[in-house]
Amino acid sequence: MAIEQRSLTLDEFLALPEEEPALELEPDGTVSQKVSPKGQHSTLQLALCEHINEFARPQHLALAFPELRAVYAGAAYVPDVAVYRWHRIPRTSDGKVANDFREPPDIAIEIVSPEQSTNALIRRSLWYVQHGVEIALLVDPSDDSVIRWHAQDPTAVLRRADGISFGEVVPGLQLTVAELFDVLYLR
Repeated sequence: MAIEQRSLTLDEFLALPEEEPALELEPDGTVSQKVSPKGQHSTLQLALCEHINEFARPQHLALAFPELRAVYAGAAYVPDVAVYRWHRIPRTSDGKVANDFREPPDIAIEIVSPEQSTNALIRRSLWYVQHGVEIALLVDPSDDSVIRWHAQDPTAVLRRADGISFGEVVPGLQLTVAELFDVLYLR
């Protein structure tokens, strides 16, 4: 979709027709389109959602959503994986999951694709934590690393044997960087 080179308000952005891949609104009013996921990206995204949901859903701790738009703090982002604590998941009056999410996720996960700027995703991850996201993770398959930002802890660069902490959002969930990236090998 061709977007005029002008800033859009949040209301103007939300009035745009849906696109695939999804459109996102930066806090400065810039509209961009997500990069279409490729094999490694999709595999990691699926593995993260499955791993989190298999552990957290039965206990009603949290739920991981792939490609879910969250509109808050003047932006409309679609993290690759958005994790919401169970009690924070918006619901309709009859108890179904709502369509619109107007609060930041508890965890936002971005996965670097070959066509993406790692620095842009670092800036976005920092923005997430500055605007209510408890944990932001940047997963980079090019060097099998994960960078973790947390509102209360120093930034951590995680490698093979390091555990990826999901903090108080999903307490007890265990996953090492090696386990995450091992899903890329079809054994």
